Amino acid sequence: TFERFGNPSSVHWAGREVREKIEWARERIAKFFGCDPLEIVFTSSGTEADNLAIKGVVFNTPEKRGHVITSSVEHPAVRSTCRFLEKIGCDVTYLPVGKEGFVDPDDVRKSIRKDTVLISVMYANNETGVVNPVREIANIARERGILFHTDAVQAIGKLPCRVEDVGADIITFSAHKINALKGTGGIYVRKGLNLEPLIHGGHQERGRRAGTENVVGIIAMGKAFDLLIDGWEKEAEEIRKLRDAFENGILERIEDVVVNGSREHRLPNTTNLAFRYVEGEALLVSLDMVGIAASAGSACTSGSMEPSYVLTAMGVDPVDAQGSLRFSLGYGNTMEDVEYALEKIPEIVSRLRELSPLYSKKAK
Repeated sequence: TFERFGNPSSVHWAGREVREKIEWARERIAKFFGCDPLEIVFTSSGTEADNLAIKGVVFNTPEKRGHVITSSVEHPAVRSTCRFLEKIGCDVTYLPVGKEGFVDPDDVRKSIRKDTVLISVMYANNETGVVNPVREIANIARERGILFHTDAVQAIGKLPCRVEDVGADIITFSAHKINALKGTGGIYVRKGLNLEPLIHGGHQERGRRAGTENVVGIIAMGKAFDLLIDGWEKEAEEIRKLRDAFENGILERIEDVVVNGSREHRLPNTTNLAFRYVEGEALLVSLDMVGIAASAGSACTSGSMEPSYVLTAMGVDPVDAQGSLRFSLGYGNTMEDVEYALEKIPEIVSRLRELSPLYSKKAK
């Protein structure tokens, strides 16, 4: 139990004790990424971290603008930030993706201009789990002298994330995706790279992010990363087995179900399934009533009745997109959970299809 409540910025003994704990967390996270602890900057979330990464680069350019390259399937934290930058005079290129859901490195190369200041492409998509070739993109960026940022929030603990593996200048991470406390995140920032701060005030985070630190959240995140250093590969493989059992079970038991995105290049814990002839929101509510939690897209876009912009960018039929759900497995899930889901979901889909005029027409 942590029982020290001093301000980590204070020089007295109570503050120093807390500062030591924060720096311990920074060191464990740095070890996970294979970087210097001073290259880790704490934020309040992955969203703030993405904003700091992108705006921090753009606002540090002489005219506080420039050309940014990103993908058409980014998390809202990146997508909305780029939309904002367009409003203040930046040019943004949104790279297309094919039906597999990932960015073609050649498209990145072709989109680079003389005024390109940043390339931001996510490591793995939050809706489909599809993994982008970030190392190849990083190499292209380095060849042209352009900074590369990747949102790795979904990839932490599931894919190789050492700096030497990813190759990015800036990497975003978040605590809640690795079973730590919500409301904490951060970025790896390559040594020597200056970012314009989003939040001005005190000297915290070496002037890169002002404000009294979320001490408990940071320490918890440090502990979560510490557990991942030597154990993430084994855990990822266990989750993959559960995901595959679930996905294959659904495909075997229910006709007219399609996996959205690449089945080869994706996270081990995610599957995005289109249940044809079923309305996604109705399916989501029905699953919730029997204790199965799924989502119809990013949690950050919940409430929108529009088809997922990620699936739309992939060319998924709008009707199929409306019937698509994301299932994510993680720490605490068991084969018993999978078996329960495989018992309930076919029953629910069958009932909803009986009410669907599209399915009735297909049956005839």
